[in-house]
Amino acid sequence: MSNDYGSNAPLSYNKYLRVADLINLQDCLSDPQHHDELLFITIHQAYELWFKQILHEIDAAIIMMNEDRLAAAARTIRRVVEIEKLLVTQIHILETMSPINFLGFRDQLNPASGFQSMQFREIEFASGLKHESLLHEFRDDEFAYGRLQKRFAAPSLGDAFYAALRKHGLEAPEDGTSGESQSPEERKKRYEKRTRTVLEILTHFEERYEEFQLAEALLEHDEYFSLWRSHHIKMVERMVGTKRGTGGSEGVGYLRTTLDKKFFPELWEARTYLDIKHGAGGCPFAKE
Repeated sequence: MSNDYGSNAPLSYNKYLRVADLINLQDCLSDPQHHDELLFITIHQAYELWFKQILHEIDAAIIMMNEDRLAAAARTIRRVVEIEKLLVTQIHILETMSPINFLGFRDQLNPASGFQSMQFREIEFASGLKHESLLHEFRDDEFAYGRLQKRFAAPSLGDAFYAALRKHGLEAPEDGTSGESQSPEERKKRYEKRTRTVLEILTHFEERYEEFQLAEALLEHDEYFSLWRSHHIKMVERMVGTKRGTGGSEGVGYLRTTLDKKFFPELWEARTYLDIKHGAGGCPFAKE
């Protein structure tokens, strides 16, 4: 801990939160310093702190599901959702910059890019959105690559959710050793069975209330992460139009390709087949 407050001083607010260290972490690169660069750094450092908290909550939720504490897991995921609501709002603070003022220091950021946010990718991996190509983007960063490898190999929120459903007597097949090693037919079959199980929960939500609340919390996590992507794209387009990203990506063009990504596609798909007639007769979707 920093000695700025005196090593023998009693614990204080500033000492506990290491405020002296915290407010010295915003190093602007523009020279002379551009007024808006501090805002840009502060916003993105705040993102990383919230990403750390989200990962902390996701890890806790996975443990709770493994322990069959579904109500506690749902409550924990709803905390993640509240953080994500805050992150969506936080994007718009950046829009208080004028586009010309942002360009005043943007070139100093090359070749850094938000695409390189390790913790953002960790949230995607931990939520079930795993693409090996994204993992390899970090192969030259030993620290980030090590963390992301662990996230990539570890069970995700979706894995834990469907494992919990199996404990409750529902049909929700696991991915197997590797989702990529399964045939398209096997993946389709697994997807349909999981979707049918979610449909059962949605139809009989009173009898399956804990499962329903957890499924809804996970869906909200998926929804608000997607909303963050959408608002982020509009903010970037408002600032720089369709310019290429500072890290060499296609900028807005690339970001738009991420909008349809889903952590839990079966939770969304089940809505398509929901019908009040299923209440008495069961849920016939994809029955064998």
